[in-house]
Amino acid sequence: MALRQEMAKSLLKTSSLSGRTKLLHQTGLSLYSTSHGFYEEEVKKKLQQFPGGSIDLQKEDSGIGILTLNNPRKMNAFSGVMMLQLLEKVIELENWTEGKGLIVRGAKNTFSSGSDLNAVKSLGTPEKSCRWSTEFLCTLHPVFLFIDVLYSCGWNGCMHVHAKHLNKIYEIKKQRGNILLGLSRLPLISVALVQGWALGGGAEFTTACDFRLMTPESKIRFVHKEMGIIPSWGGTTRLVEIIGSRQALKVLSGALKLDSKYALQIGMVEEVLQSSDETKSLEEAQEWLKQFIQGPPEVIRALKKSVCSGRELYLEEALQNERDLLGTVWGGPANLEAIAKKGKFNK
Repeated sequence: MALRQEMAKSLLKTSSLSGRTKLLHQTGLSLYSTSHGFYEEEVKKKLQQFPGGSIDLQKEDSGIGILTLNNPRKMNAFSGVMMLQLLEKVIELENWTEGKGLIVRGAKNTFSSGSDLNAVKSLGTPEKSCRWSTEFLCTLHPVFLFIDVLYSCGWNGCMHVHAKHLNKIYEIKKQRGNILLGLSRLPLISVALVQGWALGGGAEFTTACDFRLMTPESKIRFVHKEMGIIPSWGGTTRLVEIIGSRQALKVLSGALKLDSKYALQIGMVEEVLQSSDETKSLEEAQEWLKQFIQGPPEVIRALKKSVCSGRELYLEEALQNERDLLGTVWGGPANLEAIAKKGKFNK
């Protein structure tokens, strides 16, 4: 027991996931093991305990999907149920062979405020308001609703944190990050349409899209530092890729409010739209996206897959994947039609 308590204290002092994993391995435990009672279905059941809102998908004949984060009473904050629905929509979009583009937006002229923080109320009791418990959870995930999840897993707030509790919390955290990773890898050219505020996890969500468009009055803010945490849905990594490490450090450490003008200046967004009206700005975003999705879906999807592999794989693997993807369109209907009509395109 004493050894495990010391391990828990060490975990609190260890900031990196790899460090925490090594410490757990010293006692024969693992963050990834299912031998302690964790299964994916169990995580889903835990997420289902936090209902509210919906993820809505509309598929247009143009090949553009419109994904709406719909929880306007809470500034489109993500509930557990919404995360599960998002996973379902990502899988549906992956299999939408006619799809070429995707616009992600929030309902009622607001993008998203991140996560539903109602569970913070559970910290009102003395047992749940102990200082280290919130600090410990923050090292795992910036979503305070998982404080309730941890207690629902059987944790009693003491320093002895059973590995199965760590497994469940970490796997829920990982599932959220993996969903956004899956979104970023979709074979669709994706755009985040930022209307109103994109805060915290909502700001991170925008980075999972290929492009970002803002309305004139909208704002993006990574508020994590103000909450005593850092992004962990992949926001930091993708932000560095989008605007570079120096600008990313300024944005994150300053918890800067990025208005549309400044976001455009630092390369966070591609364009500032003309209208702030919810309907008109969506129409503008669709017109902007159409310039990149002209052509057959199999070609657009192959291009997106090739770019993803170039970004994520080692050079030789990416080159091989590019050749493999070429094989899926070479000699195809679009290729043969283009050759018959134009010969070699040179204009």
